[in-house]
Amino acid sequence: MEGSNIDELNTRLQELEKRVYGERGTNNKPFKSAESLARINSALANTASKRERVKILHKKIEDLLKFIDPQFTDHIAVPDAMKLEFILAEEDFLRSQAALLEQVNNLQPLLDSPHIKAVPELSTKVQRLSQIHIGQQDQSEELSADVKRLFEEYNKMMFLLSKQFTQWDETLRKLEAPKQVQLTD
Repeated sequence: MEGSNIDELNTRLQELEKRVYGERGTNNKPFKSAESLARINSALANTASKRERVKILHKKIEDLLKFIDPQFTDHIAVPDAMKLEFILAEEDFLRSQAALLEQVNNLQPLLDSPHIKAVPELSTKVQRLSQIHIGQQDQSEELSADVKRLFEEYNKMMFLLSKQFTQWDETLRKLEAPKQVQLTD
């Protein structure tokens, strides 16, 4: 079983090499990229092991990669005790968010209900009802304005009538006053 997997991988690699490099040489011997990469790697390793400067350079590259990592700067800038304080300061918020997530998780079956899934079909009906509602609101505003105008006219008329009745009452008093004086004499 394991041997067949290796054979299959080898076959796939040879096919990939044929596609990338084509057939090489006059003897139609295919180019083996794995062997070529292995030779290059061993040559570089030999060169690197012989030169002290290359070893130092490899060490500096590892350090550089470590320093470039964003987590490393966070690790240096913020000590673990401070991170713990941040977490403890946000404990209530984190607990409330966890409770909300749990509530959403518990309500998930409701979101998957057929009623919620039918919302797109009902949106046209809701839109039509919204337009009717807006029209009725406009009509009610017009009616309110008409009622207000009628009340104002009614109040004006009542004011004028009361003023007229007051004038008539005054006139009657003036006319009745001399008669009452004559009757008392």
